[in-house]
Amino acid sequence: MIQLNCTQVTEFILVGLTGLQELKMPLFVLFLSIYLFTAAGNLGLILVIRTDSRLDTPMYFFLSNLAFVDFCYSSVITPKMLGNFLYKQNLGCFLALVTAECLLLASMACDRYVAICNPLLYRAVMCPGVCVQLVAAPYGYSCLGALFHTVLTFRLSYCHSNVISHFYCDDMPLLRLTCSDTHSKQLWIFACAGLMFISSLLVVSVSYMYIISAILKMRSAEGRRKAFSTCGSHMLAVTIFHGTLIFMYLQPSSNHSLDTDKMASVFYTVIIPMLNPLIYSLRNKEVKDALKKVIMNRNQAFMFMKLRK
Repeated sequence: MIQLNCTQVTEFILVGLTGLQELKMPLFVLFLSIYLFTAAGNLGLILVIRTDSRLDTPMYFFLSNLAFVDFCYSSVITPKMLGNFLYKQNLGCFLALVTAECLLLASMACDRYVAICNPLLYRAVMCPGVCVQLVAAPYGYSCLGALFHTVLTFRLSYCHSNVISHFYCDDMPLLRLTCSDTHSKQLWIFACAGLMFISSLLVVSVSYMYIISAILKMRSAEGRRKAFSTCGSHMLAVTIFHGTLIFMYLQPSSNHSLDTDKMASVFYTVIIPMLNPLIYSLRNKEVKDALKKVIMNRNQAFMFMKLRK
């Protein structure tokens, strides 16, 4: 038997978004601005929801959890990306949070289905216990799924280069460095990602089939407008998020280009967490009113402190 002279790789180096020195500082400033806006937007949305009693409903409970996941999601990736513009080595992980976001969007679709199709039973059906279960299930599944994929990935042997051509530690670029057979691992990625995305999209699609049918049966034009406005924010978020992930993961490995993957990854790891607070706040009158109330209260408190001085 031929023995391979193989040195096991135990540390990986992330190349980052670009290797061009002249682009690193402008990109650092750009992504730092995006991250600060994302953090302020998502944490601000959570603050508004938690401090305004009018937003104490299941819909905003799910929305505050989505904002929390977006904040964590962005914080897992963007600071490490920023560090990569300044330092040579970096490493990151995001699988649990992207799975949690995907499943939370499905839970929110169920919430909208009950609210539109069974409004009289909404509070009874979407009781606090049910809401907690619909949030706990995505968190639990995402953690277990991430652990499973991590164990599978690091059971492979890495004896070539330890340089990952990406700005975070993702499965696809990591598998290019292994000297083990990756066929079964790629099948698991495709099966798990496909099952999660398709089941999530199926829940969303079926929910919105019933929602649209119920809206079209409404006699009041104002009621139809309000219902479409409420669901429109969620549908826009689902379309952007799932569309990008399907493009990224549910394509044959032969079609993968690392440069294309990097651009798609920037969109769903950095841009989408920034867009979600805008989507849900700018299109939602209740959130805008609550935000105005918080700002007015802060201004009044500030003026009162100035007068006391």
